[in-house]
Amino acid sequence: MIQFENVRKVYGKTVVLNDLSFEIEDGQFVCLIGKSGCGKTTTLKTINQLIKPDAGRILIDGEDISTKNKAEFRRHIGYVIQQIGLFPNMTVAQNISVVPKLLKYNKAECERIVKEMLDLVKMNEFADKYPSELSGGQQQRVGVLRALAASPPIVLMDEPFGALDPMTRESLQNEVKDLQQKLKKTIIFVTHDMNEAIKLADVIIFMDQGNIIQMASPAEFLANPANDLIREFMGEHVEGYMVPTKVEDYMRTSLAFAHKGDGVRECAELMARNSVDSLLVVDDKNRFAGTVTIRDIMHWGKELTSIEPIIRQTARTVLLGSDARESFEYLLETNENYVVVLNDDRSIAGIITKTSVATSVAENLWGGE
Repeated sequence: MIQFENVRKVYGKTVVLNDLSFEIEDGQFVCLIGKSGCGKTTTLKTINQLIKPDAGRILIDGEDISTKNKAEFRRHIGYVIQQIGLFPNMTVAQNISVVPKLLKYNKAECERIVKEMLDLVKMNEFADKYPSELSGGQQQRVGVLRALAASPPIVLMDEPFGALDPMTRESLQNEVKDLQQKLKKTIIFVTHDMNEAIKLADVIIFMDQGNIIQMASPAEFLANPANDLIREFMGEHVEGYMVPTKVEDYMRTSLAFAHKGDGVRECAELMARNSVDSLLVVDDKNRFAGTVTIRDIMHWGKELTSIEPIIRQTARTVLLGSDARESFEYLLETNENYVVVLNDDRSIAGIITKTSVATSVAENLWGGE
């Protein structure tokens, strides 16, 4: 657990952190958000002692971090920034193993860690490449893996995807959330993008002028913003606006489909072309039959010719015309990425995603033009 107790930081006459007190539970994904200068990055940097508070205490698992040796302490906290900061003269494998080597791990252990990290994001073939040979998204993936390499319980991320194009950014958001859930890390993530915060966070902390204005779940932020400042941040409020409540007002309809009898390789290629890690599957009458994931294809693909044995029937489905709020709550309170919307004949009408929920609710509740 991370605990802030009356933490204060002042630069000249400007109060940057105003007696902050809050707690972050182990394994939570917490997003710090607010306008530029609100104190979110300063808050982040006090956790790994890059900035020293003028007053108050920060405790990790009950121990005051100010009593720790800074260099040793930081080796046990992952840190990812927008500028990435890979060493240009080191290969991907060497960059990932920097902290394990500082912690005196032996060569075999470092090699095992590098392989495990690259396995997580399917980048094994890049182990011997240099940063200059990678795309921006690939470099940022390596930056994230380097932060995770020594298995730190806490990882700090300061707008890590801010400089990336939208498609790469969304892909990395999905990967980081997936990694956090697999590895059970506590992540504190600074962003100025409410859509990103709603998609990633278990808890969002909205800051202004060094104060915490609201600390709540994404669902609570969407349903009950604490004040006009937060409403304005999410979009200007339109008085008397009637919010659409049906799933068809929010769903995406441009989708990639697979058919029940399609081959494994064909589906893998379709996923690659559409930059997705799962596909909706329909039967010979175009009725929804389930989903197939790249994870299952990788695990069983060599033993199968058709995807039929690995079709999952676990996806949440709703009928066209259903109330959207139930789907919103389901997506925001679970780890699922989408809800499938069906017509009466069980053909697929579309899907609702976390990203579309965030965008649509912000526009329709608080923005209009």
